[in-house]
Amino acid sequence: MNPAVSATWQALTDAAGAGRSVHLRDRFAADDRRFARFSVSWNDWLLDYSKQRVTLQTMELLRSLWQAADVPGWIVRMRAGEAINHSEGRAALHIALRHPAAKGPILHAGHDVMPAVHAELDKMQRFAGEIHGRHWRGATGEPITDIVNIGIGGSDLGPRMATQALAAFRHPEMRVHYVANLDGADLATVLAHLQPRTTVFVIASKTFTTQETMQNAASARHWLVQALGEAAVARHFVAVSTNLAEVARFGIDPANAFAFWDWVGGRYSVWSAIGLPVVLAVGVDNFRQMLAGAHAMDEHFFSAPPAQNLPGILALLEIWNSNFLGADNRALLPYSQSLGLLPRYLQQLEMESNGKQVDRQGLPLGCATAPVLWGEAGTNGQHAFYQLIHQGGRLVPCEFIVCRQADFALPGHHEKLLANCFAQSEALMRGKTLAETTAALAAGGMAPEQVAFLAPYRSFPGNQPSTTLLLPRLDPFTLGALLALYEHKVYVQSAIWNINPFDQWGVEYGKQLASRLLPIIEGKAPAAGLDSSTAGLIDACK
Repeated sequence: MNPAVSATWQALTDAAGAGRSVHLRDRFAADDRRFARFSVSWNDWLLDYSKQRVTLQTMELLRSLWQAADVPGWIVRMRAGEAINHSEGRAALHIALRHPAAKGPILHAGHDVMPAVHAELDKMQRFAGEIHGRHWRGATGEPITDIVNIGIGGSDLGPRMATQALAAFRHPEMRVHYVANLDGADLATVLAHLQPRTTVFVIASKTFTTQETMQNAASARHWLVQALGEAAVARHFVAVSTNLAEVARFGIDPANAFAFWDWVGGRYSVWSAIGLPVVLAVGVDNFRQMLAGAHAMDEHFFSAPPAQNLPGILALLEIWNSNFLGADNRALLPYSQSLGLLPRYLQQLEMESNGKQVDRQGLPLGCATAPVLWGEAGTNGQHAFYQLIHQGGRLVPCEFIVCRQADFALPGHHEKLLANCFAQSEALMRGKTLAETTAALAAGGMAPEQVAFLAPYRSFPGNQPSTTLLLPRLDPFTLGALLALYEHKVYVQSAIWNINPFDQWGVEYGKQLASRLLPIIEGKAPAAGLDSSTAGLIDACK
């Protein structure tokens, strides 16, 4: 069903029009309990959305979308292992990857997947134990000090982001590096600082055919073989893949291949063996805590009513901002350097999942879906793009994430970080009127003509909506819950928009065209049937 034709959708459209002239500062002035009405706690988390342009009526109407889209039914379908990725005929059971073994089975095609999931986790633990305990030795008998993960997309962004986020928990004798880009500069700059005899490569590709990953893997293999010989490959490469024949052909012992399943989408796979570099970076106990945090958020999402459901609230607020207020973007602003890669990770999770314009029935949608997500860690972003958010004239809903406690507790830092985060959300909400600016400049003794000249430049419209997620601290449990929060947010939105969040045919189309063009660029095929621009670009390269 097209959500844009429902009565609730029309009521929300009317509410957006009626509230467009009401400034957020006036909403706060009229209701001294606004924070209490529009904030939700979960465990020791706090989600404050009082600075969003919503009313109690707005939220009630948005929750009607939750019911109309049968979000509870979609939750049941996911947990039951149904093929909710209907265009590829697959289940989406990433929740099984963090499901405790003691809590019973999760079924896929009638079979309990939990024994296989936990067997693979135990295998990861054994391997990490061998590396950390210096029992796994390279071809020259030396212990391993460096791990290089070679993957792309979900096989890179998730573990890369988690490794950085958990920097405070890193194993003291282990360095983990990431290579993804097909551009040789990515691999070359990593290898320049490594020694072949103390390096292990993790090749992460489900099919072991991904072009970018396998080209980087081949170049890394050549680098190693030049230094240590062909026989060294088996001691310096492991794989995360299901294609054991290709793994063996590469020279990796299939016993050193870690599996995951077709019911795990790439951008939902950090919980699987794709998370092996995270285990190597921070240890299996911390990785298990990350799984536990994700499972705790799963349970909250499955059971909390819409008014208290954190993923649901975030999903509904973005639908409000995007579909009814007209925002085509969202700024994600973690005030945590450790979460500096979170915007990149969520770009894939959100825009690849919900960047669709065809519904589950194959019909055109009548509304926009995922807005453009962008962002940077605070306070760095304040000195880059906040000027546009404050005075650029665009509607930019903002999402602040900050922790009560620092993960690296240097004296004098965290209090200033908190002050900046809270000040920015206040400034975006409140703004500063021309009259306020004029009065402030005059009170400072500035000459009237100078006040009149400067006041327009120093005034700010405000009324920019924002949400602040206040976390207790950044530890493995919290990180796991945070990532699961956004996974479920995406799922709620997909249900309301009536789209499939688990396929990515736009990505596949680009890959097909690249495969067609490669032999032409290599001079192995004629440049036939190309448009003039593509043909001209290829000719210019030659």
